[in-house]
Amino acid sequence: MAGGRRPGRRDFQSKGKAVKGQNTSQRHHDFSCHGNVSKVSKVNESTMAVNIKYLSLFVLVLQNAALVLTMRYSRNLPGDMYFSTTAVVITELMKLCTCLLIILVQMRFDFASFARFLWENIIMLPWDTLKLGVPALIYTLQNNLLFVAVSNLSAATFQVSYQLKILTTALFSVIMLRRSLSVTQWVSLVILFAGIATVQVQPNDPTKRASEKVNTEQSAMIGLCAVVVSCLFSGFAGVYFEKILKSSTQQSSVWLRNIQLGLFGTIIGLITMVFKDGPNVMEKGFFFAYTNYVWAVVCLQAGGGLIVALVVKYADNILKGFATSVSIIISTVASVYLFQFQINAQFLVGSSLVIVAVYLYSKYPRPKPEAILATSLEQEQEKNIAQGIKS
Repeated sequence: MAGGRRPGRRDFQSKGKAVKGQNTSQRHHDFSCHGNVSKVSKVNESTMAVNIKYLSLFVLVLQNAALVLTMRYSRNLPGDMYFSTTAVVITELMKLCTCLLIILVQMRFDFASFARFLWENIIMLPWDTLKLGVPALIYTLQNNLLFVAVSNLSAATFQVSYQLKILTTALFSVIMLRRSLSVTQWVSLVILFAGIATVQVQPNDPTKRASEKVNTEQSAMIGLCAVVVSCLFSGFAGVYFEKILKSSTQQSSVWLRNIQLGLFGTIIGLITMVFKDGPNVMEKGFFFAYTNYVWAVVCLQAGGGLIVALVVKYADNILKGFATSVSIIISTVASVYLFQFQINAQFLVGSSLVIVAVYLYSKYPRPKPEAILATSLEQEQEKNIAQGIKS
């Protein structure tokens, strides 16, 4: 070539190295960008999970307090009283429809797949579906008993006394699931029982009792019996339902299980309504004496299951216990203003014991075997490292 030299092997090698270096740096840059994007997405997911956790807990606190207060208000109004059995039926029906809608949304409104899903998981698995009949029966009876309890007890007293379900659930868990509790949890259960007993055993003098202004005929003994039986039902049904989920070979979503419960709950609720209030419902109508407060009770009760599902997914037992304690405080304070509830020293001491017991029971659970094994391995490693340093 005129006016220059022909390119040699070294020139091609240097160009190849330059191109290779550019490609390597480009790949490093791409990997770095990809890593940064993944880190940002993980941070966003973590932040979203935290926000959902505290939002669900906040809503759970409001739902627990608002349900008790609204239910008490609706059962303490003078004049015609609605049939609580019809409210239970509507609540179960609303839960059923809500869970059906959630699954339909998850399937992007593909009605063919939705129908096939229900057919395969409910109709074609009759035994798996029938097993849910037992907890559905107990839950429906429990919901009817809650109306009896809140009709005869003040909102604050009911809210405190209903924490007895922690004790019954713990006992049924030990008996049916062979679950072990920590020493602190056993102590907290004793404190819980003592606190509830302190709240319930009030002075004989009516002026010194923790009570509120009432507009209907009430019996504290009937209310207490309803709470105790309701807590027994709640504990057994919850543990039995958990045992079904753990022993079942069929992997089903929470929403499908709630659909199965809702089917049985609606049917059992209708049967209960017929036996208890059948003639009156036929005479006065299904929605007799329904007000906005009654519909609020139904919506709050139906939405409670969905809220609990969110809390179970995103929160832990400590935060759930804290939410329960806050609900008790809110219900008590609101009862003073809404129902002229009179707080005495006995109620204050008893409710404080219950709040402390709920916190302790949630705060100090028994460590799982895997956690104990991991802790012992870490201690053994630390011991070996210390011995190696000394030698």
